[in-house]
Amino acid sequence: MSSQPGSHEDMSEEKFPERAHKHEGTVAVAESPFADPGLPPHEPRRQDIDERAAKRSERTVALLFTVSMLATIGFIASYVIFPIDKIVYIFPFGHVSALNFALGLTLGLALFCIGAGAVHWARTLMSDEEMPSERHPIEAEPEVKAQVLADFKQGAKESQLGRRKLIRNTMFGALAMVPLSGLVLLRDLGPLPENKLRHTAWRNGLQLINMNTNQPLRPEDIQVGSLTFAQPQGFSEGDPNYQSELAKAALMLVRLHPQDIKDKRELDWSHDGIVAFSKICTHVGCPISLYEQQTHHVLCPCHQSTFDLSDGGRVIFGPAGHALPQLQIGVNAQGNLEALGDFTEPVGPSFWERG
Repeated sequence: MSSQPGSHEDMSEEKFPERAHKHEGTVAVAESPFADPGLPPHEPRRQDIDERAAKRSERTVALLFTVSMLATIGFIASYVIFPIDKIVYIFPFGHVSALNFALGLTLGLALFCIGAGAVHWARTLMSDEEMPSERHPIEAEPEVKAQVLADFKQGAKESQLGRRKLIRNTMFGALAMVPLSGLVLLRDLGPLPENKLRHTAWRNGLQLINMNTNQPLRPEDIQVGSLTFAQPQGFSEGDPNYQSELAKAALMLVRLHPQDIKDKRELDWSHDGIVAFSKICTHVGCPISLYEQQTHHVLCPCHQSTFDLSDGGRVIFGPAGHALPQLQIGVNAQGNLEALGDFTEPVGPSFWERG
């Protein structure tokens, strides 16, 4: 049988594995399998040998820091320019809030340019020569501390921060202006309440409207032992400030026997035993809705603050800090219940400016 080209008979004997290793059990081992390959030789960058290239890199870094400053100014300006409810179409995002889009774009650009400028500065102008350091114990020796200080000084020198004044000044400007974005965010805490927390929608002559029937309340509509909720005349759910105004002006009315009213002012501000108190708990502002006829107590369902409606609405149990504000009421010419003014003290929870 003739041999075919490329068969093992055409190969020299020394190419066979079993022929190459004459001695069984011997393996060729390198002198040091874990030899340190070392560091490749340092190659200078163009900026290291060409000052014009270094200047271009310096201007690029300064440009990025300057763009960051302009973006921060744009972030602040966006708060003034764009109303909170303005919606715009931006491809490919669709319909988005103009304010949110402008804030995200400008703040993102400001932070990106600071990072990109720092990276470009490090890669083109700072020293890129690697300096290996031998491992050492965790506890630093005096010599190590001195070496660290020397390395820090050497790094500061190689960063060229003192030499590249354009980079230094624009970097400081960008870093100083970015925190202004956080200060502008405080605008979301406003506007200042001024004296709005001290007043409600109740005014002298406003009729009391039943919240269930939307009809004016008359004294005969309120029976002894019943609990009725009222709102000021002229408010409806279609009003833009309905919820916020109702949250302060919500009223509850209870009819007591006049002889059961212990507080003199409460009796003077009532009408034929009908007393009107704020429905808003003075603890955290929950609506009060539980009334106990025999004791004349109302209970807040959130944290169980309990108020005595026969004794000026004072707190008799729970975390509430002060009594429920009372509204002085009377009857108008049509025989309907009306307010004789506003609450004389702020309704709802305490706040630090409250006197």
